[in-house]
Amino acid sequence: MNPPTDRLKQQLSFLYEIDKLKTIFRKNNLIADPNRLENTAEHSWHLAFYAMVLLEYSNSKVDLLRVIKMVVLHDLVEIDAGDTFCYDKSAHVNKQEKERAAAQRIFGLLPQDQGEELLALWQEFEARQTAEAKFADSVDRLHPLLHNYVTGGGSWKRHDIERSQVEERMQPIKMGSTTLAELVTHLLDDAVNKNLLRA
Repeated sequence: MNPPTDRLKQQLSFLYEIDKLKTIFRKNNLIADPNRLENTAEHSWHLAFYAMVLLEYSNSKVDLLRVIKMVVLHDLVEIDAGDTFCYDKSAHVNKQEKERAAAQRIFGLLPQDQGEELLALWQEFEARQTAEAKFADSVDRLHPLLHNYVTGGGSWKRHDIERSQVEERMQPIKMGSTTLAELVTHLLDDAVNKNLLRA
């Protein structure tokens, strides 16, 4: 049997490296087990299903495979840069630079053609200019909101978050899906009424 090619070795190196995403924990509790925080690999997997199931609510016709690629790869940079809590303004200092460097290193583990493809998809997601990136961003923002809503306030309560902060964070959803943006307004109204979120 022939030994693996250099290309296959590079691909395996990347696949081993991204296993580290399972060790990065987010601020959201799991819906299935509110006593445990979600890791970023779980978040990425769940987002792929959000994209498939909620596709009909995209404002534009989109390439689903492209959206799924974006949602499963965009957080790989957290292997190096860590998870940044979206409501922690101080944590966002130098975030873009750290994530760009992480993207270069992690996607650089792959053979050049694959690395360039994944880096381009990551950059497309970050820019939020294409219909696919806007929809991918919409489900990415909706996901933690639903976790907080279903788990009785979750990180909103732990970090004393108020409605205006969540509204600001959710604002871009309407660029990808007006229907999901309307859902957000409904859920926030209900969350405030149920004291899951400060008014």
